[in-house]
Amino acid sequence: QVQLVESGGGLVQPGGSLRLSCAASRIMFSLYAMGWYRQAPGKQRELVARITSGGSTNYADSVKGRFTISRDNAKNTVYLQMNSLKPEDTAVYYCNANRIGDVWGRGTQVTVSS
Repeated sequence: QVQLVESGGGLVQPGGSLRLSCAASRIMFSLYAMGWYRQAPGKQRELVARITSGGSTNYADSVKGRFTISRDNAKNTVYLQMNSLKPEDTAVYYCNANRIGDVWGRGTQVTVSS
């Protein structure tokens, strides 16, 4: 069974940085589009960033210029570098793998607060 495990979340002050990682197992990782989504309390889950199997990326307007998604196919891992964090970035961040269907990780909490 495909497994995605996120790590790297935590508490950070506004303006700070975090790097999320998502390690995939039991998956032909290089064939999958990988994405990061987030869900804040009382809100719907939303796409943050996505990277295709070919390396093309797209971002939510709210994070453009601050967040960077990347992947290391040799390590079966996708990353989300988050800089200049704002309180409104506070959410549970979920890793997603997509090919024919979707696979989700359990999420990692990111809290931006002073």
